[in-house]
Amino acid sequence: MSVSLDDISKATGFSVSTVSRVVSNSAYPVRPATRQRILQAAKEMGYRPNLSARSLRTDVTDTIGIVVDDIMSPFVPPIVRGIQDYLAKHNLSSLVVNSDWNPEREHDAISSLLSRPVDGIIFVEYSHRAQHTALEQSGKPHLFVHRLFGTPLKNSVVPDDEYGAALAVRHLIALGHRRIGFVAGPPNWHNALSRLAGYRNELAKHGMSYDPSLVQPGDWEFESGYAAAEALLHVANPPTAVFAANDLMALGAIYAFQDAGMKMPRDMAVVGYDNRDFTRIFRPQMTTVNMPVYEMGHKAAELLVRQIAGGDSVEEVKIKGRLVVRETCGAGPSLRTGEDVLNATSVRRLLLNKQPDA
Repeated sequence: MSVSLDDISKATGFSVSTVSRVVSNSAYPVRPATRQRILQAAKEMGYRPNLSARSLRTDVTDTIGIVVDDIMSPFVPPIVRGIQDYLAKHNLSSLVVNSDWNPEREHDAISSLLSRPVDGIIFVEYSHRAQHTALEQSGKPHLFVHRLFGTPLKNSVVPDDEYGAALAVRHLIALGHRRIGFVAGPPNWHNALSRLAGYRNELAKHGMSYDPSLVQPGDWEFESGYAAAEALLHVANPPTAVFAANDLMALGAIYAFQDAGMKMPRDMAVVGYDNRDFTRIFRPQMTTVNMPVYEMGHKAAELLVRQIAGGDSVEEVKIKGRLVVRETCGAGPSLRTGEDVLNATSVRRLLLNKQPDA
């Protein structure tokens, strides 16, 4: 049998209304000693609040809906984890729905969440702006994180891609490179254009002219990075370093340079972007720009919770990443970035108090 407010009232001698105010964390004033006694009794008796009943009374559910385009995207899980970690600290929960890059499924996902008791919705890694009459009519607070469309939008959290690209180019310039190639992303992607802008602007800041022959097209995939690197090797005055707009293309470029008999970083310095898991286990380990995915999720949850509480909408928020210096750029050991010692496997072992097999 579930424990009711009436049960706690009888056990403590306080009225049901007083017990209700305490367990619901009402702003109504209650003496500290009374509050402590009621909370202790509720804990000992195993009381669990009826969230469904409370949501009907207050229209507050303490639940956030999360709509993702593709749960299998490498960036979605850490964004969602950032959201959920923030929510957990504030005793909030979440419902995650996958829309599979499909506008119809997106609309179905929104309708599904609106039919359930959620206080707001976060859209993760969206390729287009959700247009849904029911969402607008509902008045539900909603926010976009790592959106992939280009126009700046209120209540959105995105990576500062121009800043990240500038970090990569600045690092290569500091290492003495003056001919720096760039493997670009698809021109219809906003973050690809931002990374190209960061590349060009940083060259200009150091008095270096932009050479279109050093910029080769890519499509985010390994093969395009390989092809771009081959093209760069046939430029009249080839680069001594290459910055690729993502890690997969950087990996393809490294393979192409290796197939041409070159060694990294002796013959060519390479920097990627995203800090995917494979960059730290590939040899040589890849220097890259960390995509602040967890931080974006955490910030998105903070902003949405603030908006739900009655806060105003915010302008687009950009989260800065950081440069992770490893082996492919030629920086000495003293300049390399310290790695996090605890990976997922070691964390699980710590939690289970289990040592690795001998």
